[in-house]
Amino acid sequence: MNQQEETLQAPSIQLRSQRKRLFNTFVRNRPALLGLFMMIIVVFMAVFADDWFIAIPQGREPEPLLAPYDPLKQDTRNRLAPPSREHPMGLDSFGRDTLSRIIYGARTSLLVGIMAVLIGGIAGAVMGLTGGYLGGATENLLMRATDVLMAFPSLIMGLMVLAVLGGGLGNMILAIGIVLAPTFARVAHGSTLTVKENQYVEAARSYGSGRFRIARKHILPNITSEIVVLASIWTATAIRVEANLSFIGLGVSPPTPAWGSMIREGTQYLFDAPWVSIFPGLAILITVLAFNLLGDGLRDILDPKQQH
Repeated sequence: MNQQEETLQAPSIQLRSQRKRLFNTFVRNRPALLGLFMMIIVVFMAVFADDWFIAIPQGREPEPLLAPYDPLKQDTRNRLAPPSREHPMGLDSFGRDTLSRIIYGARTSLLVGIMAVLIGGIAGAVMGLTGGYLGGATENLLMRATDVLMAFPSLIMGLMVLAVLGGGLGNMILAIGIVLAPTFARVAHGSTLTVKENQYVEAARSYGSGRFRIARKHILPNITSEIVVLASIWTATAIRVEANLSFIGLGVSPPTPAWGSMIREGTQYLFDAPWVSIFPGLAILITVLAFNLLGDGLRDILDPKQQH
């Protein structure tokens, strides 16, 4: 093998070595592996709660697959029945199986969490990157708007947006996305200020590259890792805010299963049937913990500030 071939293969070897190092770093992080395992379980429950992927081509209503019962089916004669072999998590005040409703409720929580972070992440990243790269009046306008939004607590801000837009799943996703956008904007802004001072950005500018091309080709790829880490962590926050909004009646409309509304329905039976609220609360705890642990692990391998 001549020297030219070795030179061409060197970047590929370095890339494989870096990927192997990052993978080993993540594997050695036991809390991150636990978070990944817990998250896989929650996603598995949400996807395979029923046979929607079979029912859609056949044009019929989905039937429970992983869930033991229909989450909307009522057994009023056995309402508030305690956990048993037939109903491991008991029945709620309408005689509906709590386990089945928790499994179906995972869909609502994951949908809201992921979509809200996607909306907030894209909007915030665009704001932060634009303000940080252009500077001047544009930066002042965007960052001051971000400061105003961050001045409100997340729940209060979500309530304000929902008060204007109204309740419902779509509006709740948009409201939480607006709540999360300022945080992404701050992170993207700070990273952009650092990256744009690097020599390769100056070189691209000297070669006549336009602003949009520099932002897309040189700045965005170098701030993506921090945005991804933040997204994994703030997905847990989005799920928690969704539960809070559902708890006060601003989430999905009943009788659609949602963990927050399930906790609210069980508050008046805490002494007689505590399982109605305890099990949905545990589901929220496990899911939020899973995303937080996974986010910490991703930060260890993707955030250059954490690498040694």
